[in-house]
Amino acid sequence: MNEHMFGGQYIEDRIKAPKAAGPAIIPFITAGYPNAEDFKQSLHDLAKKADVIEIGVPFSDPMADGVTIQRSSHVAIENGVTLTWIFSQLKEIKLDTPIVLMSYLNPLYVFGLKELVKASIASGVDGYIVPDLPIEESKELNDQLTNAGLALIQLVTPATPSDRIELITNQSSGFIYAVTVKGVTGGEDALSADVTDYLKQVHEISKIPVCAGFGIRDKSDVEMIADYVDGIIVGSAIVETIEQGNSPTEFLDWLKN
Repeated sequence: MNEHMFGGQYIEDRIKAPKAAGPAIIPFITAGYPNAEDFKQSLHDLAKKADVIEIGVPFSDPMADGVTIQRSSHVAIENGVTLTWIFSQLKEIKLDTPIVLMSYLNPLYVFGLKELVKASIASGVDGYIVPDLPIEESKELNDQLTNAGLALIQLVTPATPSDRIELITNQSSGFIYAVTVKGVTGGEDALSADVTDYLKQVHEISKIPVCAGFGIRDKSDVEMIADYVDGIIVGSAIVETIEQGNSPTEFLDWLKN
């Protein structure tokens, strides 16, 4: 990690940096999948192409995730991956790329919020995405993270009313996660034609970068929304690429070019 930069501002600056090839790219991988031994090398490889890396903390009941991420999460748990293990692995590597952990709330509370902040800073974690944490219940975690300079990245969806989008974006840091489809991650449904109107609305309301995720699988998806967002989050398509024995960095190159 860059010794002089970390946390929410580091994430925001990396996303806002001028990109000749379009929006920032944020790949997602499940920690320790398909095997724990390759985790650190996978991060090194992704850091060559990514502006921010999102790491999934495996959880037994990943309700926001589709079958691909669920499958990877269950295998990672069988491989012995825990939040403690993730922190220990991250402490052993140096990356010049912001790291965001996507975790459901339960593992964070079990770990302890004060200990979570300490471990995050020690291991180079810059922020968190917590998909099952409603904005009304987020103050405790948000205060713990933001008081330490770390980001709590909140989510909005196409069904979120404009006044609630404003509320959520005002309490988010790093970036706002704009979910592009209804339902879970990795669906086969194409992005709807009106997704650009929704993303434009979020971008107009938000004071921080807007990054779009869920259902982004190929170049046509990126081209459809590139003018309306600051970053693109690619999850299930990356995990499937790894499952097929193909290079995620080559996939990112193909996606961007």
